[in-house]
Amino acid sequence: MGIYIIFIVFALISFAVQKMLQAKFDNYSKVPIPNGLTGKDIAEKMLRDNGINDVKVISVEGRLTDHYNPETHTVNLSQDVYYSNSIAAAAVAAHECGHAVQHARAYSFLTMRSKLVPVVSFASQWMQWVLLAGILTLQVFPQLMLFGIILFALTTLFSFVTLPVEINASQRALAWLESAGITNMNTHDKAKDALRWAAYTYVVAALSSLATLVYYILIFLGGRRDD
Repeated sequence: MGIYIIFIVFALISFAVQKMLQAKFDNYSKVPIPNGLTGKDIAEKMLRDNGINDVKVISVEGRLTDHYNPETHTVNLSQDVYYSNSIAAAAVAAHECGHAVQHARAYSFLTMRSKLVPVVSFASQWMQWVLLAGILTLQVFPQLMLFGIILFALTTLFSFVTLPVEINASQRALAWLESAGITNMNTHDKAKDALRWAAYTYVVAALSSLATLVYYILIFLGGRRDD
């Protein structure tokens, strides 16, 4: 029952944070920025201002699908951000460019996260099956569950490494938005609030992963004590 309680609690928290995030972005999407620049314009300007000339800004399908792709050197903005001149679009576009700046400056946590991607991809594919088999065979083959815990720990580590990457990208975005005159006294706090709530989604995901990891560790230790 323990794992189900953990999933339910964090699922409810995640749902609440996502709903609040959507509400914030819906609200701030109606607030235009003073200079009328679109998300595309802002992204291109931030890249230029940081001396980054090898990254393209492109439009992608979906809502809140914005991301920076270090492999293709592209800032991918959803159409709601790419074509909009709202404070929400400005915040998102600048945030994604913050990742491009991190990449150009070899930001340590981004480098670490990039190195973890192939390992975490493998772990994510197999850990649930390994953990399930490990629980079923815990009394006779505890090493299998231990291996599953190690795989899960890698995904948890990835979640926590992601936190400083996202927070730093927002800090870079907000500092540039202010210094470049994109935001003013009336709009800067709104951009900050939007990015803060976006960061909360990563915090919840990391804590959920940690709680689940602890739960599996307790199962493993409990099974070992029964031997």
